[in-house]
Amino acid sequence: MEDSAVGRLEAIEVELILEALFQRFHYDFRGYSRASITRRLKQLRDKLGYRTHSAMLEALLHDPSVGPHVVSYLTVQVSEMFRDPSYFRALREHVVPHLRTYPSLKVWVAGCSSGEEFYSLAILFREEGLEQRTMFYATDINAGALEAASAGVYNLDRIRGFTENHQQSGGRSSLSDYYTAAYGKASFDRSLRERVVFADHSLVTDAVFGEMHLISCRNVLIYFDNTLQNRTIKLFSDSLVRKGFLGLGSKESLRFSAHADAFQDFVQEERIYQKQDL
Repeated sequence: MEDSAVGRLEAIEVELILEALFQRFHYDFRGYSRASITRRLKQLRDKLGYRTHSAMLEALLHDPSVGPHVVSYLTVQVSEMFRDPSYFRALREHVVPHLRTYPSLKVWVAGCSSGEEFYSLAILFREEGLEQRTMFYATDINAGALEAASAGVYNLDRIRGFTENHQQSGGRSSLSDYYTAAYGKASFDRSLRERVVFADHSLVTDAVFGEMHLISCRNVLIYFDNTLQNRTIKLFSDSLVRKGFLGLGSKESLRFSAHADAFQDFVQEERIYQKQDL
């Protein structure tokens, strides 16, 4: 069979898998970028030992244990604490002074994965004296990721990179102040989780998530198609208080969004935006 015909067949199979995930398990990946989702499905197919997508589809429909595994694989994101340190430095230097003017704060970490972004912000807010007036909401659709985030335990060999990022972000203390090391693991201080709610929330299907002062959603939109990106940006706009802040990933932008007019650049080079005072 010619490569073009194989490609068309695989494209059909991918659509059927996405529809099956929605109909069978109520996870909607139909608005995800096809290039990204196709690549991940191929990786998963090979990992699970299926010869074709159709074979994996059959297992997905008839073996209840396969669905959660597929969802987990499609939603897992690799992150690190204080990833892109200049982003967190910009939050410290430019956003925090504005946040200090509020008596109480709500921060939403959307697509929190295994928690690195949340712990970065929790430490930053503690160092800047804002922790006790802040409620954090860390959300994801991956139940396993949320469980890992709520545990706050990471392999010790990752800590060196976390520490360097923290220092470069303008950290006011040592990262070692916030975790205990034992048996090859670093367990982050339970007190960092006292003011956070970990919750299942889908950017694809769920509604507005409260009156937020800061939303940090980095390296999630790159997996969405244009329609879903627009829906998500509208969701963020509706979820922010007047003049609230939105932080995106280094490869993401509002430039071509249908809802770009709802925001203005705040720290342009770090993809930090402020909701327009309309």
